[in-house]
Amino acid sequence: MAADGHRVLVTGAPAERHLTRAVAGTAAVDLGGRTSLPELAAVLSGARAVVAPDTGPAHLAAAAGTPVVSLFAPVVPSARWAPYGVPAVVLGDQHAPCRDSRARVCPVPGHPCLEEIDPADVCRAVTTLIQPAAISQR
Repeated sequence: MAADGHRVLVTGAPAERHLTRAVAGTAAVDLGGRTSLPELAAVLSGARAVVAPDTGPAHLAAAAGTPVVSLFAPVVPSARWAPYGVPAVVLGDQHAPCRDSRARVCPVPGHPCLEEIDPADVCRAVTTLIQPAAISQR
């Protein structure tokens, strides 16, 4: 994302700081463990687009009106549970073996529904969402 010219902010809980630091590297701003819920909401509402798994921040971003690239495991139907009311792109194999299982821990070795997402597809999805023509909503 940073190589494409985007300013990238990486967020996460205090217990995830080792992960956010690794993801941010030297190209992004690491906010892991540094934002309260209101501060996270401000970060998400100020973003041009948010990339997030199917977690609270994806839905908080949508509530703030920010387009979302949702890295969505198919344990619940994305048509029902993906971010709503904003331009959104759902990535992840929605027909993977864990489909509709409601599993909280991946029952499939290697987590293929999300592990096979190509980072270039994430970048393309963000580019699509931030273009002025991206007006279609879920």
